[in-house]
Amino acid sequence: MNKEIFYEGGPAKSDLIINLLAGFTILGLPFTFAAIVRALWLRYKITTKSITIDGGWFGKNKTQVSLSNIEEIRSIPRGFGSYGDMVLILNDGSKVEMKSLPLFREKQKFIQENMIKKSPIPNVREVSGFATKS
Repeated sequence: MNKEIFYEGGPAKSDLIINLLAGFTILGLPFTFAAIVRALWLRYKITTKSITIDGGWFGKNKTQVSLSNIEEIRSIPRGFGSYGDMVLILNDGSKVEMKSLPLFREKQKFIQENMIKKSPIPNVREVSGFATKS
């Protein structure tokens, strides 16, 4: 099966707009600054096999997660439901955050449909020699 791109782009534009409006208050300034940084340098690429997140200052940090390594997905709507935040919980217990993801419900559904669940296969081998089965 070939790797097909489902989504490639940045965070939701409505995240920037809402946080720019919040910037008119002193309490909203940190959120405004964070939204500007996300809008400038955060990029997502979701395919049928993996998720790539480019972010950080000037987009220098890169995170890539194979869909087969995802144990669970948790998400929460923001911006009146127009976008949302998603946390990918990996098999080893680590977490990857995806902030201000546009149409996050569609993306969550796509990821869940393409996750490869590892079925627990018992290690049953025939024993030979003096060993016994336990």
